[in-house]
Amino acid sequence: MSDRYRIFGSEMSPYSVKVRSYCRYKGIPHEWIRRTPQNQDEYRKYARIPIIPAVATPDDVGLQDSTPIIDRLEGLHPEPSVHPDDAVLAFLSVLVEEYGDEWGNKIMFHHRWWHEADQRACARILARGNLPEGDEESVDALAAQIRERMTGRGDFVGSNPQTAPLISRYLDDLLEILEPHLAGRRYLFGDRPAYGDFGLAMQLYEASIDPTAGGIMRARSTNVLDWCFRMIEPRDDGPFESWESLAPTLTPLLQNIGGYFLPWSVANAKALQAGEESFSVELAGSTYTQPPQKYHAKSLGVLRERYAALDDTSSVDPILESTGCLSHLR
Repeated sequence: MSDRYRIFGSEMSPYSVKVRSYCRYKGIPHEWIRRTPQNQDEYRKYARIPIIPAVATPDDVGLQDSTPIIDRLEGLHPEPSVHPDDAVLAFLSVLVEEYGDEWGNKIMFHHRWWHEADQRACARILARGNLPEGDEESVDALAAQIRERMTGRGDFVGSNPQTAPLISRYLDDLLEILEPHLAGRRYLFGDRPAYGDFGLAMQLYEASIDPTAGGIMRARSTNVLDWCFRMIEPRDDGPFESWESLAPTLTPLLQNIGGYFLPWSVANAKALQAGEESFSVELAGSTYTQPPQKYHAKSLGVLRERYAALDDTSSVDPILESTGCLSHLR
């Protein structure tokens, strides 16, 4: 038995740093354990599938998948809540969290493994993290293996020569939306982090430490960059805002979700159900094609369940309708 949670993760994993950021915000006692070959046996004790993070609870139970981990911890450590009291804002925050985890990851992963400079830098960082005491020859060899493996996984997030210019535009659009929204506030929904911050910020944080996306962010989006690094050690610096004060600059983000992420997510789920090897969807006049992804169909189902569980949708539906989100949630 222990009095703290143990997080097996990596600094290069957005989902790992997401859980760590949440624990830091909540003041939950925890130990950060960088997953390496040296602690593989201990990691496997808690990991049902080979992904990170894996969390060992104080009573020695293993947890995986960042969103369910945070949901479980929120039930045990409800204050300060990451969910606004306002039901409208609480659901919009859930929607942003899902968008960050799935669409934000697409943007981050593509830029991390598309250009040669990013491939070499990120593979080297990961190799050195796995072999902290390794000699240069060993690190170089492992970096080459990592680079080959990861660049071969582009289809997992829909990164290919046809979609590459589209995903680059998605990053530009997202930064253009977030920069003014974060100009006068510390977090997405006010002066304290919400559920949605943890999902989206950590994907962009990972992008910010890579050569290409990081250079873009430093040149164009200093408010976004500040937010990403603020989310490494988030604090409760004040209340959540009202929808009225958030709407002018948060609405474009919801329109982005309704125009890109949700249509893609619905098309992905339909393709998976139909047993298709690939699917195409029109997103803002451009055709996006990729193989279907099983996990994203599952997470869309969970998002729809959260919407269906709302006691009263009369206030949130007009917002979802006007931003193109509503039809995809029903």
